Amino acid sequence: MRDEPGAAKPEDKKPVNPEEHSLKGTFVSVMILGAFLIVSWLGVFMLFIDRQ
Repeated sequence: MRDEPGAAKPEDKKPVNPEEHSLKGTFVSVMILGAFLIVSWLGVFMLFIDRQ
């Protein structure tokens, strides 16, 4: 078979010990986003309760 321009080629093997990347920044970002969502929901809930 001929290699076609759009044909998928097998990927090179990945190294046995890939570099470890720190996910601390990702964790902090997710925690900040979660805190923002919780504060937003609590604010809307308090507004709802206050208007009844």
